[in-house]
Amino acid sequence: MRPILMKGHERPLTFLKYNRDGDLLFSCAKDHNPTVWYGHNGERLGTYRGHNGAVWCCDVSRHSTRLITGSADQSVKLWDVETGTQLHTFNFVSPARAVDFAEGDKLAVISTDPFMESVSAIHIKSVESSGLQQGSIKTFTGPTGRINRVVWGPLNKTIISAGEDTVIRIWDVETGEVIKKTDKENGHSRAITSLSLSADGSHFITGSQDKTAKLWDTRTLTLLKTYSTERPVNAVAISPLMNHVVVGGGQEASQVTTSDRRAGKFEAKFFHKIFCDEIGGVRGHFGPINALAFNPDGRSFSSGGEDGYVRLHHFDPDYYKLQ
Repeated sequence: MRPILMKGHERPLTFLKYNRDGDLLFSCAKDHNPTVWYGHNGERLGTYRGHNGAVWCCDVSRHSTRLITGSADQSVKLWDVETGTQLHTFNFVSPARAVDFAEGDKLAVISTDPFMESVSAIHIKSVESSGLQQGSIKTFTGPTGRINRVVWGPLNKTIISAGEDTVIRIWDVETGEVIKKTDKENGHSRAITSLSLSADGSHFITGSQDKTAKLWDTRTLTLLKTYSTERPVNAVAISPLMNHVVVGGGQEASQVTTSDRRAGKFEAKFFHKIFCDEIGGVRGHFGPINALAFNPDGRSFSSGGEDGYVRLHHFDPDYYKLQ
């Protein structure tokens, strides 16, 4: 696979997200400027300028009309995808770490970091154009440390969160109660860095600094599979086409200069989703992989690294023979 190398960021990548059709790829980085690319050839379409800090996460609406971004500048912004116009800014008292549109795009869930006197929190906001305002519809607190990922569960009835306290929680949206959470026996033993839903939302995968990725049932939080690697996992994704998952990571960025690229294990590793066997790896990044995403058609995937590059990989015909 000859990757397409996409250079548009000055700082390390933090997150990648395809739109529903797979023709657009959105990238976030520590350089303040979310960027949009063509999903098939990596051509850069433009940037969304307005944040004053690292952008940690983004999501795009079902019809690719609006983009939502969360940033270390203590704000979440809504953008017009086509024009790059800022539609609204939600201001917080601490950095915004994770964002996710609800089904129907009328609500968004946002996690904010512990900061100064503030504790980590999960906020539900109305993002309808008629209901845009600063106040949150609901706010949940409880987890200690950063909440690195929040996503909506089936039918917008639940929210799934994961982060530094190693616990995955499923929240009831109506009551704000924690319905289910992982225990020490099955759960991760170190901070959870990433979370990615399957295409149908029935299961999801988490990556952790404990050098594993785990597959979970979305409704019951039953542990389905565990994929073990020899390095901290920073990013995970589930193929929508094949029974494959991909995990990426590497050492802490502060330790990268003390070793060569091979020792750092800077490759995207593919595992069979059912049998948990490692089936291949894709090298290329000069530093840890921080973001991974499959195109919704399953025929390509992209990776974002500490080196500031996005690499777009189209699968060879031989790939589809891997069972």
